[in-house]
Amino acid sequence: MNKLLIVGTVAFDAIETPFGKTDKILGGAGTFIGLSASHFNLQSAIVSVVGEDFPQEYIDLLKSRNIDVTGLEVVKGGKTFFWSGKYHNDLNSRDTLVTELNVLADFKPVVPENFKNADVVMLGNLHPLVQSNVLDQLTEKPKLVVLDTMNFWMDCALPELKEVMKRVDVITINDEEARQLSGEYSLVKAAAEIHKMGPEYVVIKKGEHGALLFHDNQVFFAPALPLEEVFDPTGAGDTFAGGFSGFITQSENISFENMKAAIVHGSNLASFCVEKFGTERMVGLTKEEVQSRLKQFKALTQFEIELT
Repeated sequence: MNKLLIVGTVAFDAIETPFGKTDKILGGAGTFIGLSASHFNLQSAIVSVVGEDFPQEYIDLLKSRNIDVTGLEVVKGGKTFFWSGKYHNDLNSRDTLVTELNVLADFKPVVPENFKNADVVMLGNLHPLVQSNVLDQLTEKPKLVVLDTMNFWMDCALPELKEVMKRVDVITINDEEARQLSGEYSLVKAAAEIHKMGPEYVVIKKGEHGALLFHDNQVFFAPALPLEEVFDPTGAGDTFAGGFSGFITQSENISFENMKAAIVHGSNLASFCVEKFGTERMVGLTKEEVQSRLKQFKALTQFEIELT
């Protein structure tokens, strides 16, 4: 099986939406990416850090999904990264209530020996210096490096972000972040500017409005599946990234055509993530459910038209 190396937070989240609220639950970019990628035929490993307060049952959950956790450092006496947020009624905007870096503040990633030759590397949302550090530890050049980032790093670590962008093949960001990073309002122009910064492929996520994939002069759009209920958007972007990178790892194909399929797989898995709080829906997700919804995506997007 091909290898996917995942770098990202493994954390606690406390979430409030118009539909309810939670106490501390399992969250973190690395967690969502790992659970999503576990739906593909591959070997994966998470590089992250947690405190001594992190329950063993959560680590066992990751192991049960065939995720290697030897790169998950447990700091004795330390506290796990914690984020708390409250979503507005439209669920597209939110307020961060609490951010406690805890053990993440001094995180020095260590890539497991048997994943230093990973086929695909998924750099989840973390400080760009941590992302660069992981790439420095690899013994072989991956077939594909995917980078996820956010406006926070554009505000406080832009030079470091631009350096790591030179080393990646794909970047995934949302539309607001694409505009901030590029200085362009048009997403077509924004993607062209971001392409000049290093990434060959630019994926712009538009939440409930789908995702765009740009490569040279080629553009692909995948809609988001219309859902009866959206309960909690937390982790949807990371779940998308896990589906995207997981499919690429399994298929060993990094062509534009195959990335189009990867976008759909990522969107499909993300559509489940939003149906319950945190990772709850992803934990119980079955292969049959995933396949059934893929058929819905196909029906949503395919049509015959006569061209004259």
